[in-house]
Amino acid sequence: MQRFFKKYATTSGRASRSEFWWWVLVSGIVCSLLNLLMTSGGRVYPSFGHLTAEPVVAIGYALFLLWIVATAIPSIALGVRRLHDANESGWLLLTVAIPVVGQLVLLFLLILGPNAEGRRYDEQPSDDGAIRS
Repeated sequence: MQRFFKKYATTSGRASRSEFWWWVLVSGIVCSLLNLLMTSGGRVYPSFGHLTAEPVVAIGYALFLLWIVATAIPSIALGVRRLHDANESGWLLLTVAIPVVGQLVLLFLLILGPNAEGRRYDEQPSDDGAIRS
């Protein structure tokens, strides 16, 4: 988890399967707990054209929104690095926008093992000492 937040918006380099799937597990657990808080903590009442929520539900929604905002960019960056490890372009992450088929293709790509040719995505120092990707 430290590596996930340490490389907050880094899309260069690679991410191992374990790094990626541990994050998926932790994120799934946190989202499930927040969903539980939002659904079992109270009721949402329609009144006069808008919704009124009990405080626990409102707090749950606020925490969920905060979680999504805080983890969206690093989750995308981690997905790109995971695809790099399988020697695939990070742009393939956009296949998730294709209903069903694209999501299955993306799942298959994320499950793929490391490919030695994926080293081309690693950061390598150039002759002048600057890091290039």
